Amino acid sequence: MQKELPNMGEIILVNITKIMPHGAYCELVEYKADAYLPISEVASGWIKNIHEFIREGQRDVAKVVFVDPTRRALDVSLKKVTSKEKKDKINEYNLEKRAEKFFVQAAQAAHKENKLDEIKKKAAQLAHTYSEMLDMVVENKLPSGVLDADVKKAFEEIVAKNVKPKEYEVGYSVELRAINGKGGATTIRKAFGEVEALGVEVLYEGAPHYKISAKGSSYPAVEGKIKEATKVLEKYKGQLSVEVKK
Repeated sequence: MQKELPNMGEIILVNITKIMPHGAYCELVEYKADAYLPISEVASGWIKNIHEFIREGQRDVAKVVFVDPTRRALDVSLKKVTSKEKKDKINEYNLEKRAEKFFVQAAQAAHKENKLDEIKKKAAQLAHTYSEMLDMVVENKLPSGVLDADVKKAFEEIVAKNVKPKEYEVGYSVELRAINGKGGATTIRKAFGEVEALGVEVLYEGAPHYKISAKGSSYPAVEGKIKEATKVLEKYKGQLSVEVKK
């Protein structure tokens, strides 16, 4: 589940191992490789003393800015990483280590820790990362026949116990107005009654403004509910002025 080298532009984790006057050498956390961090890629602006910006032993998030696979030569940059990329990478790495821990626990629960390397090779046929396998379990899509049945069962049980399924929410803003002014409130209540029967929540924000929203573990299913609710409301055009905004 480990690639030899990262790709150009990839966001990676590095440990700074040795600082020189014009740059630093880094160990790649997720790859069996090293990289060079030029002083010009440490931070924006002129750097008089590199030690004011980085220290040996520091773990940080970097972007790959040069790759030569034949020489296994890599250059990385700290300054080209945005705050969002840094946050996302740290979260991704933590999730991957957590998923790997669950997988090792599954092998132990099946009393097959002595066959862990063999089991990991089988897992690599299913996914590139442990977190991908974790997602398969959460979505009930982990196939049978590749992992040993007892390891698969243990992994599913550990994930179910420790991971809360993702929940998606989709909401639209709605404006409803009576066209002829007669029986408008009754018609609106009837329309929203049909919407709520679909499992869609209706929130009153002050006439004529409302919000419809739905939650669930599958984004397509949740969005599908909202689209069905929109179709219900559009049936009342003629009696009501209907405007729906995502």
